[in-house]
Amino acid sequence: MTFTCIIQARLGSKRLPGKVLTKINDNTTILEFLLNQLKFSKFLDKIIIATTDKKEDDQIEYVANQCNIPCFRGNEQNVLDRFFQCAKNFHLENIVRITADNPLVDPTIIDSAINFFQKNSFDYLTNSRQRTFPYGTEIEIFSFTALQKAWKNATKKSEQEHVTPYFYNHPEIFSIYDLINLENLSHYRYTVDHPNDLKLVQTLISKIKKRPIHMNDILSIFNTNPKLFEINKNNMPNEGYFNSLRNDNN
Repeated sequence: MTFTCIIQARLGSKRLPGKVLTKINDNTTILEFLLNQLKFSKFLDKIIIATTDKKEDDQIEYVANQCNIPCFRGNEQNVLDRFFQCAKNFHLENIVRITADNPLVDPTIIDSAINFFQKNSFDYLTNSRQRTFPYGTEIEIFSFTALQKAWKNATKKSEQEHVTPYFYNHPEIFSIYDLINLENLSHYRYTVDHPNDLKLVQTLISKIKKRPIHMNDILSIFNTNPKLFEINKNNMPNEGYFNSLRNDNN
């Protein structure tokens, strides 16, 4: 089995415009930092960036080319179609979906998830549905066959804009597994969605010198500097998805 990471990235964020190409330290953007984290994965066979066909995202394609990473461009709003066309174009077998606003995703968690997926017969595996991992560590793995089935049948805006809701909306069709952490750490948040999220992640990176950065490295910082957790504690999780659910009824 082969596993390809598709990074979902665009510059058109409403809450923090241009965030994925914002500098996270003196010389690295959020997207570049994520790429460096992913390169430490032992089980990823390939990394692809999937961005939109809008002119503003030419910058993302430029960064991908500079990093020698393939870039696929497709529909801005129908991200399910973008992923399917990308997977079809590159003849992918299994897809690991990562979003570019999670620069501190832990490659060891990715490898653990891939290993578990390989040893079982799942269509879809995730650590983001039943929350026990911190926000910012989201991983989703699914087969091309499952992706194609979702692409053919998904009709709701929320199912097209967010790629994977069709899977967990139809457990009668797909074999689904929720990856659960031994300790519930879902109260931690280091995804980048708002300016104060960015401030927190910049602070974490400045305090942790080793690479790659693992989840336990971040937890150690929080344990010794608990006030850091206050920076973005009031930010609502999954705002984009909940907005899409509201649009389903419009």
